[in-house]
Parts: sequence; C-alpha cells; structure tokens
Amino acid sequence: MIRAYHLDGRAEIINAAEPRQALEADSLWLDLINPDLAEEALVEKLFGIPLPTREDLKDIEPSSRLYVEDGGVYMTGSLVWKAESDLPEITDVAFILAGHRLVTIRYAEPRAFALFSAALLRMPGKYRTGAELLARLLETIVDRTAEVLEAGVARIDELSATVFVDRKAAKRRPPRFLEDKLLDIAAHHRLVSKARDSLVSLSRMVAFLRSLPKVREDREAEELCGIVAHDIQSLSEHAAFVSNNITFLLDASLGLINVEQNAIIKIFSIASVVFLPPTLVASIYGMNFHFMPELEWTFGYGFALVAMLLSAVIPFLFFRWKGWL
Repeated sequence: MIRAYHLDGRAEIINAAEPRQALEADSLWLDLINPDLAEEALVEKLFGIPLPTREDLKDIEPSSRLYVEDGGVYMTGSLVWKAESDLPEITDVAFILAGHRLVTIRYAEPRAFALFSAALLRMPGKYRTGAELLARLLETIVDRTAEVLEAGVARIDELSATVFVDRKAAKRRPPRFLEDKLLDIAAHHRLVSKARDSLVSLSRMVAFLRSLPKVREDREAEELCGIVAHDIQSLSEHAAFVSNNITFLLDASLGLINVEQNAIIKIFSIASVVFLPPTLVASIYGMNFHFMPELEWTFGYGFALVAMLLSAVIPFLFFRWKGWL
C-alpha cells in the first residue's frame, strides 16, 4: 500500500493499478507499507531512483544502511515493534530523501508511524521539506522508544517488589515461584535490549543525517536533528542503567533460588544426622550372628531403643552447639 501525505494536510492511497506520470506538486511524504512489486515499480518511476528491497533492509553494514545514490539519500533505521507483547521485535524501516520529499518503506506497523501520521493530518502546512518532516518523524520515534522504556521500568520495579519480600511473605510463595519469575526477567531484558539496538541504529542515522548539506542548510531540520541526537544520547544512558538493574535482578533471583535450594539440602542433612546413627544401631542388632549376648537380655529391646534415641539426639545437639545446623 502506498499512502501519500500532502502539504495541505490531505492523505490519499495511491493505487498501483492506476499509474500516474507524476506526483502532485504538494506531495511531501510517501509511506510504503508492505509494498508489492507493482507499487515499488511505480514509486521508482515517479522518483527516478531505485528502492531498496526487503532483503536490503536486513544488511547490518553501515555502508549498506546509510548512503547517497542517484541523488537520493538512503537511510535504514531499526525500530522497536510489538513492545506491548511478550516477544517484542525489531523491524527495519527505510527512509529516503528524494528532492524535497520523504519516502519510507516498512514491513511492520510501529506505533510511532500511526502517532505521527495522525498528528500530521491535524496540522496541515506545518512542514515545508522532507528533511524537516523526517526530523519530526525521528523525534516521534524516539519519544515512542522513551515510552517503551518507561513502561519497561515500571514493570521491572513491580517485578522487583515481588522478588524482594520479607521472609514471612517468601514462605507463602507457591512452589517454583522464583523460577517462573526468571522468564519475566528474560522478557524485560529482551525489551530493553531491543530498545538499545534501536537507539544505536537511530543514533547512527541522525549523525549521518546531520552531515548532509541539505540538512545543514535547513535550519529547522538541523535544530530538530540536534534535539533528537541529544534525546537519543540520554535514552541510551538510561537504557544502559535499566539493563544493569535487570542484570542485578537476575543475579539476585538466582541467588535466592540457591538459598532456597540450600535450605532444602540443609533439611536433608539434618534428617541424615538424626536418622543415620539409629539406623546403624538397628543394623547391628539386626544381624543374625549366633553369639550376640544382647539377644539374651531381658531388657535388650529397651536397651536398643534407648541406644538409637541417644545416637540421634547427641549428634544433633552437638552440631547445633557448633552452629553447623
């Protein structure tokens, strides 16, 4: 689908089955969403430049993501997608400056695009060039990334409060409670990791954008890019801080799991200390040797019971006195 936005605030869907020879003069932004071959061919004909394919967007080399060719400025940025789901993803979006127009190619629906397009329709005539429009779009994307991080921090704080509780509350936890929380920690780490990847990509893109002559000549676009670059830097530092907190939460959870497992092992150790000596006494008097004088005693049975009791109590008290239990 090809959606065109105009300076006067209009938006229209361009049908590739009805090809046109040229765009309207006030067309400022063409947003290609999951374009097919016919739609790509139409846009290439209208702008006279080649469009990157979906496979091209997956390249990770900076020279393949940021370059100038045939009079067009090509940039590829990685954006967080499905941030509210359990499996957030990264989607690559192409940003192309061709003359005074902006072309975007995407195969996902990041929320930042919906927010920006809605705001664009409410404020007709606000943007004059594609560079200025791109700077505002990047600002919206960065703001959306900040919202994703804020939501992630809130969920991490809530998770931390459920992990670090007093001993009485910890005893009322269901079995394998902390093991289940490890999956939540992994999900939060995935979200923050995707956000950091997106910020790194956007930082490179903004730095490249600011180096372009057409952007340096556009004062409004230059100032906006500077603001976006500062915001990206601040968010990157905040994301690193959040990532460190998640690492601490993960280490602490694993430590608490080890403590609980050690407590279980301690119970088995106490049971071994208590029952092993009586078992030894019972094993001795359970032998079938003919010459065992205790078998002839009248009080032999009681003697064996007392011996088993003392052999259990004395080691237990000794270990308690030493502080080993």
